[in-house]
Amino acid sequence: MSNFQINVAKKDILVVNKNRQFVLHRNDVGIPSGRKIEVIETESRQLEGYPEISVIIPTADGCRDGLFPALLKQLSEQTFQNFETIIIKGDSRQGRAINTGADIARGRYLLTLDDDTSLASKDAFEKLAAVIENNVTIGMAGGMNVILPDASWFVRRAMQEIPRRSTPPVEKITDSDLAEHPLLIIRREIFVRTGGENELIPRGLDPYLRQEFRKAGYRVVVVPGANYSHLPPKTLFKLIIQFYGNGKQAAFCNKFYPQWVFETPEAHVKDFVERRPYLYRVARYGVNMVKKSFKGHWIYFTVSFAYAIGYMWGYMRYRDETQV
Repeated sequence: MSNFQINVAKKDILVVNKNRQFVLHRNDVGIPSGRKIEVIETESRQLEGYPEISVIIPTADGCRDGLFPALLKQLSEQTFQNFETIIIKGDSRQGRAINTGADIARGRYLLTLDDDTSLASKDAFEKLAAVIENNVTIGMAGGMNVILPDASWFVRRAMQEIPRRSTPPVEKITDSDLAEHPLLIIRREIFVRTGGENELIPRGLDPYLRQEFRKAGYRVVVVPGANYSHLPPKTLFKLIIQFYGNGKQAAFCNKFYPQWVFETPEAHVKDFVERRPYLYRVARYGVNMVKKSFKGHWIYFTVSFAYAIGYMWGYMRYRDETQV
């Protein structure tokens, strides 16, 4: 990380960050007192004007089992370097953290990463920047979530069995619902105009944001060659815990904010179906579990069962919107 430096004083960032006036669905409850915000630049950016892209990375602890420091190193290796990096550390609300970064961003485009993203292509930023710069109808463009060659057998099998844990390959820019926050470039002007991330929901941020951009008349696409890997946990136990927690958060959203629960198709689709009836989704979930079990997809079946248990527990436990 030798070619990075803090570019803006923490105290100045915190003053600016109190605004977030563009946010449509805002949540100021429970902002951690110890939250830290850093803006850092590559050395190549320091002699130029405003960056073209503002990279925003929320992180809980600035480590993520060593994946976050590795990601910072990968940033320095990208062929495209006209960007600043905004790190929001310690805010459990991903949507609020991204809005916080967008509020102080100077770039024309926002590019979001998760703190456990691994950049598999050194020209990923370059490809995404070219696509959104040269196609005015595209509002956001995502990368391709690929399985790394050195992935363990468990990680490889989990990414193959679990829907949306890897991106089906494409050969050209493709309209898709699989453009996601772990590597996503966004037109900042549209992001602000549509109200930014939804801070009220703990889960389902990607579907919400994609839908808002579609409503605004912009395409949502994935870009071949802009490869990254968003790895699942390395052990079955940790994966079960993750899906159990996801189930609880999904229950919270379905119970209190059903208007923001959208379809998440497994394949690339251009004609997007916004919603399905609740009972239809429940029946489909059960049928898929049975189908996958007959195919021997035991990881899928196990985590889907953990998700269902978490969902039922969450639906019974959560009494009001302040509990998450």
